[in-house]
Amino acid sequence: MKTEFKFSNLLGTVYSQGNLLFSPDGSCLFSPVGNRVTVFDLVNNKSHTLPFAHRKNIARLGLTPRGNLLLSVDEDGHVILTNVPRRIALHHFTFKSSVSALAFSPSGRHFAVGVGRNIQVWHTPSTPDQNVDGELEFAPFVLHRVYAGHYDTVQSIEWSSDSRFFLSAAKDLTARIWSLDPEEGFVPTTLAGHREGVLGAYFSKDQETIYTISKDGAVFQWAYLRNPNAPEPEEDQEVDDEDEDFHTRWRITERHYFLQNNAKVNCAAYHAESNLLVAGFSNGVFGLYEMPEFNMIHTLSISQNDIDFVTINKTGEWLAFGASKLGQLLVWEWQSESYILKQQGHFDSMNALIYSPDGQKIVTTADDGKIKVWDVNSGFCIVTFTEHSSGVTACEFAKKGNVLFTSSLDGSIRAWDLTRYRNFRTFTAPTRLSFSSLAVDPSGEVVCAGSLDSFDIHIWSVQTGQLLDRLAGHEGPISSLAFAPNGGVVVSGSWDHTVRIWSIFDRTQTSEPLQLQADVLDVAFRPDSRQLAVSTLDGQLTFWSVSDAEQQSGVDGRRDVSGGRKITDRRTAANAAGTKSFSAIRYSADGTCVLAGGNSKYICLYSVDSLVLLKKYTVSINLSLSGTQEFLNSKLLTEAGPAGLIDEQGDASDLEDRIDRTLPGSTRGGDPSARKRMPEVRVTGVAFAPTGRSFCAASTEGLLIYSLDTMPLFDPIDLDLAVTPASTIHVLEKEKDYLKALVMAFRLNEAPLIRQVFEAIPHNNISLVVDELPVVYVPRLLCFVGMQTEESPHLEFCLLWVQAILNSHGEWVRENRASVDAELRTVSRAVGQVRDELRRLADENCFTIDYLLSQPVGTNGAQNGAQNGQKTITNGTDTQEVEMDDDDGDAEWIGLD
Repeated sequence: MKTEFKFSNLLGTVYSQGNLLFSPDGSCLFSPVGNRVTVFDLVNNKSHTLPFAHRKNIARLGLTPRGNLLLSVDEDGHVILTNVPRRIALHHFTFKSSVSALAFSPSGRHFAVGVGRNIQVWHTPSTPDQNVDGELEFAPFVLHRVYAGHYDTVQSIEWSSDSRFFLSAAKDLTARIWSLDPEEGFVPTTLAGHREGVLGAYFSKDQETIYTISKDGAVFQWAYLRNPNAPEPEEDQEVDDEDEDFHTRWRITERHYFLQNNAKVNCAAYHAESNLLVAGFSNGVFGLYEMPEFNMIHTLSISQNDIDFVTINKTGEWLAFGASKLGQLLVWEWQSESYILKQQGHFDSMNALIYSPDGQKIVTTADDGKIKVWDVNSGFCIVTFTEHSSGVTACEFAKKGNVLFTSSLDGSIRAWDLTRYRNFRTFTAPTRLSFSSLAVDPSGEVVCAGSLDSFDIHIWSVQTGQLLDRLAGHEGPISSLAFAPNGGVVVSGSWDHTVRIWSIFDRTQTSEPLQLQADVLDVAFRPDSRQLAVSTLDGQLTFWSVSDAEQQSGVDGRRDVSGGRKITDRRTAANAAGTKSFSAIRYSADGTCVLAGGNSKYICLYSVDSLVLLKKYTVSINLSLSGTQEFLNSKLLTEAGPAGLIDEQGDASDLEDRIDRTLPGSTRGGDPSARKRMPEVRVTGVAFAPTGRSFCAASTEGLLIYSLDTMPLFDPIDLDLAVTPASTIHVLEKEKDYLKALVMAFRLNEAPLIRQVFEAIPHNNISLVVDELPVVYVPRLLCFVGMQTEESPHLEFCLLWVQAILNSHGEWVRENRASVDAELRTVSRAVGQVRDELRRLADENCFTIDYLLSQPVGTNGAQNGAQNGQKTITNGTDTQEVEMDDDDGDAEWIGLD
């Protein structure tokens, strides 16, 4: 089995903190998710997470006007410069302090950064397509100038449209106007008058007006005017420029107020082209206003908590909102008043996850009582179930994959229909129990559940919903349940140091106890139902024969799972191995490996036969989480204890930040709106995809997906100096050697070039090209044709390629099915999608024809139609023509006039 799994995507979390960014064309939205950046493609309805990761949570994002370079800054001021199209981290840099504002100039030559009370302007790093030599700079970050003058943290920076000036707004109740370079007659100006910190300052389109917005809801409009009380110059007196400048300055012309019932303004954005002002308030409401008249277009409540950030795309049509407390991300089209994107992750820790049998969906459950279904290909949550009134602890699919079962602490087991998305059955016990584990018979006829309150296993019939039996025998709470894949037995693990194998379908129900050395945390069956893996609290993994009820082998995983110190740990990570264990284990699809995760930052992959650790995957390097460091810094240890545990909320500068709204004594579940300051990194669930090509893990960071199919953008094979994009195009267009051009494109392996060559090959030459194609390129061609079938409008062209590949290389594909399984699944999914679309289109045409034929016929129309051999149908003002076939009288649809 291959073990080179690499991080491919992050689901389950859509927004954490910081600012949101639209791409220049407005089709993509960049969102900071912990210490990573997720890009949401709003047009194609897909999302992907950039592969790099910061050492702390991201605080600010900046994107060049061309959209090719991304600056991401974490809480400590460390910067990663990323090439967005290539998804490659180019450079690491640090500002040595926290960054509160970041903005690129419209020209793209400079960017301004708010570092504390100062503003730093830097030259934008150039890219190869900008330089004459086509090389990157040796020193990509060059400081242009530092601007000082504010007395408190800078909160916002906005550039003028000509990139000569920029505005800064700060907590010191002022906004200031700065020039990039020294301008003749210009003096940096301070705009004062607000009573609370200024959140934003913006230029109008003609730059004759400035708008400033403060936290208390005041909007001031400024204009460059002459003092009305200044004496007017006499007609015969020459006007001195210096005297005129003395009397002319920026003055407040209008004062407006939001008046949102004591709610504070948390964020604001202004679109100069359409004069739109958007403000997000602390009560979860946003308002849209037209300037300069300050006419309210509409307000909408989109969250129960603060709106942390708002931005507008370049055309002014879409508004993006982020709310960090509940992890909400919204894109709103204000003209049609409809959602373009509405996503929300779990706002409490995830408990369990499972792949659907077809591998296209992942189901997650969490302590917030929600069940979310995630689409693996798009990365979006497609449905959320909220019927459970308490934390959801486990989930299982029936074998066919259209029925999902979940257990909850509210005392119920629920069955969900994933075709109609509804709860069609609820199972409860005679007494109120909090169910913690779940197992479903592969046939879907029987469901079992275990509880931490009762030591019995409850069994229900799915068809009738009746409680069939209660299995007694354990002397402690039941922690895990699992049905054998062949449906013969069910296995239960308990805190009483035993695992029991139950034959519940026999005439006499028997149980075979297996004795272990510590509390059982999780059990898992091998796909062939012959072996059982058990994880215990002492960090051991043991493997048992199901038929003989004997232990076959075992692995001591304490050293493997240990790593990472929490803030409260008094020992090093190496000496704290006894506290770590695996709380979730799963077999791979072929049964040769076991994946294990627990209260650690590591996921371990073990070989079942050789009992060796094949690979360790680090879940997170985010220092904002507790348990990611191997060694603690003694400088952070104060007389009052670790600095990370000291509550600094009372020292905040703003009153809203000093108020403690948490419930007294609540740590988990009692106050869902409050999160811990430094949550502990842990893995609560792991699952292998049915294909074996990927696995996912539910962690503190979110839903991490690791895959073997993460193909980089540039992965050349058999490359030499003669193979270039220009030579490939020459072979394609001048020499007309289509096979050679296709092989050269595959060697370069750049998607745009492969697509150009692919679409230029005439359809009557497809079979000839595929016949002569070397076998080494067949998997790549299969994968590429499958993706093109999903995206390209040339359906028949792509299907001809699929047919030619299977006709010419079908024997080789069958012999090497294991190596091309992922490519075949891509082609199968694409062909199925084409079939469904064509069937839907044909059905619509049939319904349209039936409707037209059922309409009443006009007298004159019928006579005229009879003379021309046609039947004319008149319905109001529309006229349709239906040509009659002479042979069988069936109608052939021509069209609508």
